[in-house]
Amino acid sequence: MSQSGNIMQKRFFSAAMDEEADFIPLITDEDEDSLSKTEIPDTIPLLPLRNTVLFPGVVIPISVGRDKSMKLIRDFYKKDRIIGTVAQKDPNLEEPVFKDLYMTGTVAQIIRILEMPDGSTSVIIQGKKRFAIKGLVSSEPYFLVKIKPLLDTKPTKKNDEFEAIVGSLKDLSLKIIKLSTNIPPETSFAVKNIESSSFLINFISSNSDIKLYEKQRLLEIGDLKKRGIALLEYLSREVQMLELKLDIQTKTKIDLDQQQREYFLHQQMKTIQDELGGSPMEQEIEELRKRGQKKKWSKETYHVFNKEVDKLQRLNPATGEYSVQMNYLQTLLDLPWKEYTKDNFDLKRAQRILDKDHFGLEKIKDRILEHLAVLKLKGDLKSPILCLIGPPGVGKTSLGKSVAKALNRKYVRMSLGGLHDEAEIRGHRKTYIGAMPGRIIQNLKKAKTANPVFVLDEIDKVGRDFHGDPASALLEVLDPEQNNTFYDNFLEIEFDLSKVLFIATANTSFSIHPALRDRMEIIELSGYIVEEKIEIAKRHLIPKQFSEHGLNRNDFILSKEVMEFIIENFTRESGVRELDKTIAKISRIIARKKALEEEYQKKLTKDDILRILGSPKYIREKYMGNNFAGVVTGLAWTSTGGEILFVESSLSRGKGTLTITGNLGEVMKESAIIALEFIKSNSQLLKINPDIFEKWNFHIHIPEGAIPKDGPSAGITMATSIASAITQRKVKKDIAMTGEITLRGKVLPVGGIKEKILAAKRANIKEIILSEENRKEIEEINKIYLKGLRFHYIRNIMEVLDLALLQKKVINAKKFD
Repeated sequence: MSQSGNIMQKRFFSAAMDEEADFIPLITDEDEDSLSKTEIPDTIPLLPLRNTVLFPGVVIPISVGRDKSMKLIRDFYKKDRIIGTVAQKDPNLEEPVFKDLYMTGTVAQIIRILEMPDGSTSVIIQGKKRFAIKGLVSSEPYFLVKIKPLLDTKPTKKNDEFEAIVGSLKDLSLKIIKLSTNIPPETSFAVKNIESSSFLINFISSNSDIKLYEKQRLLEIGDLKKRGIALLEYLSREVQMLELKLDIQTKTKIDLDQQQREYFLHQQMKTIQDELGGSPMEQEIEELRKRGQKKKWSKETYHVFNKEVDKLQRLNPATGEYSVQMNYLQTLLDLPWKEYTKDNFDLKRAQRILDKDHFGLEKIKDRILEHLAVLKLKGDLKSPILCLIGPPGVGKTSLGKSVAKALNRKYVRMSLGGLHDEAEIRGHRKTYIGAMPGRIIQNLKKAKTANPVFVLDEIDKVGRDFHGDPASALLEVLDPEQNNTFYDNFLEIEFDLSKVLFIATANTSFSIHPALRDRMEIIELSGYIVEEKIEIAKRHLIPKQFSEHGLNRNDFILSKEVMEFIIENFTRESGVRELDKTIAKISRIIARKKALEEEYQKKLTKDDILRILGSPKYIREKYMGNNFAGVVTGLAWTSTGGEILFVESSLSRGKGTLTITGNLGEVMKESAIIALEFIKSNSQLLKINPDIFEKWNFHIHIPEGAIPKDGPSAGITMATSIASAITQRKVKKDIAMTGEITLRGKVLPVGGIKEKILAAKRANIKEIILSEENRKEIEEINKIYLKGLRFHYIRNIMEVLDLALLQKKVINAKKFD
């Protein structure tokens, strides 16, 4: 119901109690008939109404303020009191013209003029009959118009649907009165006592809280049944709005009551705590501020910290957000902002520590000492990003500890193997439940220093899936030009990583992200030769196992020959991890004998080792000699180090087809095809009958078919094998080779040279053939690895054949015609 309805209701009852009242607020059907029979002149004065629409039979009060309107009321109050009322389209217009008015209105009778205490004038009017404006007669001193009376039509007979509409209107009106706080309860009395169905519709239409144009639409509907249906739609919408408002107010009141209750309880707790000696929460916040003042923060970081502490102070300690905020501030305070350990610049001491902890690894030791030397001279230097690449067990990870010890820095290790979530590096935003910083920041927090030696282990095994790409996140960490402003999602503040010495480790460089590989300084670590493994076992592995098994130095002795026997027959690796396990097994057997007080020989022999460890686990590929044509020794690189392999070729009668076996990859198969095609195209130079390639099939096999093999480095070995098989010439004794071949016969360089040389030495190879372009790798290798080997550097395959094939043929040489 509208506000004008409230005012009208109050005045209804005061007027009804007045004996001199000229109107009855609630009209009956008889009153309605008399209203419809009221004589209406063709021309009447027109009173524009703001914000209201007058309906037939309804009594409303209006405020009169315009001069034109006041003159109209004064003039016709003295006459028949009959005027026309019509709503203006825009209520804000102070002086509306004729086109600003609706064309349908209601004839009204002036009931009474009231002079209000504030000096304004109110007029009570009652609607009589609807009309339509036919034309304007004059605009001065007020609007005078020609009109056409409009009749309301309603069902003549008893109509159940119309009665249901009227009943629904009455029920909805009473519901609105009950739900609304702005309508006085007395209004329901008026609604209940209205007998006339048409007056009920008009009364509710006039007093409903609906928009002006909606009321005007109702007035323009002549059929009361249709007017009632339209009104029902408006009232239903109003009921829904009122119920929604009431529901919201009820919920808000409940929440407010709960908050007020909690507030009063917290105030009481605070008062009690103050009496007992201060609030723990206030003390905690004060402690945070004191700790923050001691940190070496930048202005920006200090500003963020104070802002977050102020936010914490406003939070209720019982809420979940309080603990999240407290965790964030504790993390900020625990991080080592510009807190560095002092580097030890004693280069000789650093050299001693590195040599003591690791045998060999000269390149990485030299690089660390170079960094330390420059840092000593310059005083400030961005830490290098080193990446140690080598087979398992050569000491890449443990080297980080030695570097930290040499530099007098803290040591941190972070394994990246299988890491597939970018948030592990950059952290989660602190708004999430259970959010925490990335593992970079977490490890620095544990280290309590901003310049530790940080080992990123297994960087070549970083994963990638729908959670993001951790390798891309590491780009910022491992870029010396960017990591001074590393951004962690949890901190939301930049952290300086430029003083951290990052050392990454990997088994191979092929699977490292190219952009990541470009940012790091790659240092290749090769496997150990037997002599080095013996020395490592003597210096490190045996003392370590003595300590771990409670043994003394003299409880058992392993001579150099026995150690070599163990390495050759029970391990197969580039590093010393398997050797360490083997020595551990020996130590356990000796510890058991010692604990049982059994007699045993302290200086262990090869037979003792066989009794303890059992039969040899590995039978090394030994050089097979040169008694067979078509068998040539090649050199290969694997993830566990270098190996020798044998390429076998044979011919059988057929149509010149090539068969390749031995579980070979596509690249290796292509090398075999290229090798055969080269021999075919140079058959005259090699004094080979070209008809052989049409009448004989060729079969190339590389033993150990269960092991996958691939790569181009066996190209020259295959070509030599095919040439030997066709010519039946012996292959030079104790010779091995490695190199890629082209169709033109050019020999290209290959990788893994040091590992291949170690494999050759283990197999007692004396001579090695390789590309001229690999000479530089040989020159960089320590002379100890090259002892007993002779190298032949060649440019094309013809040089290989001249070196490797003897003029002498094998026994029982075959003839191919």
